[in-house]
Amino acid sequence: MESISEILARELTIPFIARYRKELHGAMDDTALRTLEERLTYLRGLFERKETVKNSIAEQGKLTEELAAEIDAAETLAVLEDLYRPYKPKRRTRATMAKEKGLEPLALELFEQRPDSPAPELLAEAYVDPEKGVESVEDALAGASDIIAENISDDAAIRAMLRELINARGLLRSEAATEDDSVYRLYYDFCQALSRLQGHQILAVNRGEKEGFLKVSVELDRDAALQRVRRAVIKPGSPAMAFVRAAADDAYDRLIFPSMERETRNALTETANDGAIKMFGLNLKPLLMQPPVKGKVTMGLDPGYRNGCKVAVVDGTGKVLDTTVVYPTFSEKHKDEAIRKLSALIRKDNVEHIAIGNGTASRETEQMTVEMIEQLHGAVSYAIVNEAGASVYSASKLAAEEFPDFDVNLRSAVSIARRLQDPLAELVKIDPMAIGVGQYQHDMPQAKLAETLDGVVEDCVNAVGVDVNTASPALLQRVSGLNKTTAKNIVTYREENGIFTSRKTLGKVPKLGPKAGAGQHRRPPGELRRGGEALEALRLHT
Repeated sequence: MESISEILARELTIPFIARYRKELHGAMDDTALRTLEERLTYLRGLFERKETVKNSIAEQGKLTEELAAEIDAAETLAVLEDLYRPYKPKRRTRATMAKEKGLEPLALELFEQRPDSPAPELLAEAYVDPEKGVESVEDALAGASDIIAENISDDAAIRAMLRELINARGLLRSEAATEDDSVYRLYYDFCQALSRLQGHQILAVNRGEKEGFLKVSVELDRDAALQRVRRAVIKPGSPAMAFVRAAADDAYDRLIFPSMERETRNALTETANDGAIKMFGLNLKPLLMQPPVKGKVTMGLDPGYRNGCKVAVVDGTGKVLDTTVVYPTFSEKHKDEAIRKLSALIRKDNVEHIAIGNGTASRETEQMTVEMIEQLHGAVSYAIVNEAGASVYSASKLAAEEFPDFDVNLRSAVSIARRLQDPLAELVKIDPMAIGVGQYQHDMPQAKLAETLDGVVEDCVNAVGVDVNTASPALLQRVSGLNKTTAKNIVTYREENGIFTSRKTLGKVPKLGPKAGAGQHRRPPGELRRGGEALEALRLHT
C-alpha cells in the first residue's frame, strides 16, 4: 500500500500505472486505482484539515492533550468539524452578544446545575447592569439561555448522537409549492425514510425545489430527539433544571435541527451525486468500447425533417469523399429521388456500410434505407448509430478546424459515419457530458463529473491503444503522458516527416524526447516524467 500511495503522489497517470507499474500494485485495474486515489486524496485532505484545526485552536490557547487526541482520532470530516465547532470563529450571534454583556459566568453556573444552587432568578440579580445593556433579571436570564443553547449546539457528542438518529429515523418530505402541474407531480405529496431514498429521488426533489415546484424538508420525531438532548445535559434535582431544559429545547429547535437538516440534505445530495456520476462512467465505457467497423467505406446519414437528411461518405480511413442533402420525409417523390441520389453515391464510392443517426426522423430514414438496399439487392448493410453529442461536435472549434469548408449539419453526418468505423476515436472529440449517458448531468458538481468521465475516456483509450501513424490529435492527447501540445507535435512531425517507422523516431518529437524524460529507465520505478511515460505507453504500427 505504501508503494502505491507513493506512486500515486507522482505525476504519472492512472492508465500508465495500471499497465506499466504492475510490480508495485499487483493486479489492480484502472477502476480500483482511481478509487484508491480518491480515498487517499480524502485522507490527505482530512489530515491537512486536522492540522489546520489544531493550529487554530492552539492559537486561541485552548488546545489540550485530550482534545488533540480526539482530533487525531477523527475518521471523517463531519466528526472533525463537530470537534472544531466550539472553537471556530463565528459571526455575531445572540450568544456572543450575551457574552459581551458579561453573562457567560451566569450561564456556566446555571448549566452546572448544582443541587444547592440558588434559584436562577436569584443568581441573575447580580448580573443586572443597565450600562452593559442588561436592564433586568429577565434580560440576564435570556442572555444566559442563549449562551447555554449555543454551547449545547456545539457539543460534538450531542451532534453525533442526533446525526445517528436522523440517519436511522429521519424522513424526507416534499410537498407542492404551486398548484400548477409539472413533471414533479409524483413528489407533490412524497415522504420516504432517509435510509430508503434512491439517488434519482433525491436529485429529482432537489431540482423540483430549485425550480420552485416543491417544498422540501427533513422530518424527525421532535420528542424523541429532545429526550436524547435533555438526557445529555440535564441534571435532576437542581433548581436550574427547568431553565436548562428550556435552553436545551431552544438549542434543538433554533440551532441544532436546522443545522442538522442542512447537513443531512447536503450529505444526501453528495451521495446521490456520487452514485449518478459513477453511473455516468459505467454507461459511457461500453459506448466508447463498441467494436469498430474499420477499413470500410461508410455512408453517414444524419436524419431530419425540415432541413433534410444530411449525407457524408468517408473512406476506410475516415477521409470525406462526398457530401449531399436529401429530403426523404417530404413526399414519396422526394423519397424516390433520395434513393436514386444515394444509390448513385453508393455505386460511385463503393460504399459497404450505412450509419444512420438515431435522432429525429431516424425511423423514416431507416425505412428509406431498407427500400434502397432492396433495390441494390443487398449490396450494403446498415446500422443505427447513437448520435448523441454529434450536434455539439459539429459546432465545436475542433470540428471547424477539421472541416472549415463544411456546413455544420454536414459535419455531424461525417461524425455519424466515423462513429460506426471507430466509435472511440470519434467520441473522444466530444465533451463526455454531451454524449448523453446519464440523468441530471447539469445538477452534478461539474468538476467532479468532468474528472470522472475524462478518466473513463482515458482508461478506454489506453486499454485499446492508438495507431500513432493515423490517430488524430484529439485521440492522441488521451494517451497517458500526452497532452494537447504534445499530441499536436506528433501529428505535425508525422505530416512533415512521414509515418513513424521506429520508437527512436518518436523520441525526436518536440517535448516527447529524452529531454522530456524519455528513456530514463535508470530512475527508480515511477520516476519517468510525462514525456517518457508517453513513449513507454505508445504503440507503433507501421
